[in-house]
Amino acid sequence: YTAYTPYQAEIAQGRLEALLNFQTVVCDLTGFKLANASLLDEATAAAEAMTLIYSLRKGSKKNAQVFIVSPFTFPQTIDVLKSRSEPLGIVLEFVDPTTVDYSREDVFGVLVQSPDCDGQLIDYSTLIANAHKGDALVAFASDLLSLTLTKSPGEMGADVVLGSSQRFGVPMGFGGPHAGFFATKEEYKRQLPGRIIG
Repeated sequence: YTAYTPYQAEIAQGRLEALLNFQTVVCDLTGFKLANASLLDEATAAAEAMTLIYSLRKGSKKNAQVFIVSPFTFPQTIDVLKSRSEPLGIVLEFVDPTTVDYSREDVFGVLVQSPDCDGQLIDYSTLIANAHKGDALVAFASDLLSLTLTKSPGEMGADVVLGSSQRFGVPMGFGGPHAGFFATKEEYKRQLPGRIIG
């Protein structure tokens, strides 16, 4: 077996059921009602979150180009964000996200990570509330296993949550070793990347 789509009906049905179970676990742990049937990896999922938030700009933020990124985000995620943002004209700012004035007309969103690259678990409830007051949306990179013990990004009020499910022992495959998870609010389902099984 590989990570590529199997076409035998018996295998395909079991795979669909497994993907539905995957989505259900992601929703349960993240506190969101809608998850997709995975993306390539965490870095790709972060780039998709950035572009989803970018596509949702409106009102005074409809021309905003700045996306705030916590400097404590994983380096591989930062690299993919840089690659994906450049052709879209998105400007990345790597600053402490708790110090940003989200009412700035040029800021449309922010990416935070918990646990971050230093291993810190952070409750971003206040930051998320401040971002929303300034009409900015929040992407939250997280670890599914940590969410078994901590407050979920959904409870904190985040707009998108993402990460890698490799933590649960996803085996190496010939299509790649990871499965990036991605969940968001029901109202953003039209912008959700990937597939939804159900």
